[in-house]
Amino acid sequence: MLRLFNSLGKRLETFQPASERVVNVFTCGPSVYQKSHIGNFRTFLFEDVLLRYLEYQGYLVRRGMNVTDVEDKAIEEAKRREVSLRELTEGNIKSFLQGMDLLKMKKPDVFPKASEAVDGAAEIIKELLDRKVAYWYKGNVYFDPLKFPGFGELYGLDMSRWPKQRRRFHKDTYPGMRWNLGDFILWHACDENQQPCWNTRIGKGRPSWNIQDPSIIFKYYDEPFSIYGGGIDNLVRHHEYTRAILESIRPYPMAKFWLHCHHLIVDGKKMSKSLGNIYYVEDLLKDGYDPSEIRFFLIYGHYRKRLNYSKESFASSVKKLKDFRKRIRGVESLADPSAQIEEELAKEVRERFASSMDNDLDVRGAFDRISKIVAGARVEDLRPGAASGLLKALKEIDAVFRVFFQVP
Repeated sequence: MLRLFNSLGKRLETFQPASERVVNVFTCGPSVYQKSHIGNFRTFLFEDVLLRYLEYQGYLVRRGMNVTDVEDKAIEEAKRREVSLRELTEGNIKSFLQGMDLLKMKKPDVFPKASEAVDGAAEIIKELLDRKVAYWYKGNVYFDPLKFPGFGELYGLDMSRWPKQRRRFHKDTYPGMRWNLGDFILWHACDENQQPCWNTRIGKGRPSWNIQDPSIIFKYYDEPFSIYGGGIDNLVRHHEYTRAILESIRPYPMAKFWLHCHHLIVDGKKMSKSLGNIYYVEDLLKDGYDPSEIRFFLIYGHYRKRLNYSKESFASSVKKLKDFRKRIRGVESLADPSAQIEEELAKEVRERFASSMDNDLDVRGAFDRISKIVAGARVEDLRPGAASGLLKALKEIDAVFRVFFQVP
């Protein structure tokens, strides 16, 4: 049975989907004020492996992901570059989709931009105002977390620290992993000279980042998610806010499982422009690596642990993959489609793969155990039927990993 670490409760739990019909998964998409770097793609690849493994296990999976194309940082970046917000974000969306294709990631079934759900955001805000969990202040709308009884449970926030005096936080996002102990913004007021600005049933303005996921979810989904995922930084503020908003207007839990992927760091340090250590997929391609080698490095480290990128660690993971592929080519040379398939070795490979992946998606353990079996099988002694069976099992597993074989 698949067991996953649920951030809500901070424990490993046996996976049971919220619905027998389909496993609905929602994951935070890219904030397209900038290009996605390999740290961003690490999270998206963890989610890709998760979805593919659920499908490997026989589940029908439907995945939603938003694109944040309206937020303070995007507006500021467009002004800095002297381009329109649309020009900035559309270019970065195109780059993101190209990265998904290169890294062999599944495209989401639901993939809207936040700018396409503004009316939905206004509808939600109106309901929150009617329920008196949100309020107007100087043209903006704020959410009062103290009006939501379960606030802080996802992160494990000590609510005794909450200040007695009301505080408001006006920005979409704040740097770092700190908590803003106060009311968070849902709606930015604007006048005709400010862009972007929408005319909605609650007046002129634009939705904050905090309301954008709920507006998309409210539009496309009307039942709990089996899994809600994102990067570890979303566990501070963002997912807590999203949960509070939706569960304030819907009479059921938003998601059964909350999963979070840890950061990728570079040479032991956080990636940042000031340090000049941000890497993009194309940087590694220019160094002569192929996309599957990049994908392998980013999925090989366990998703709940920091992954350290260095020239040495990357080269080491590439060597592991190349050595394994060489062994696979040896298996391929002995396989005979006309031979009767022998399942003994293939069965062992499938069992080792599943036992590791069922342990909170232990990709490293799964790969290492499979590699050890194949290395110990003495490929030159394999009968054609055993080689064919092993090759079939490896192709099934590679539907999850997408790194063993050179396929589109």
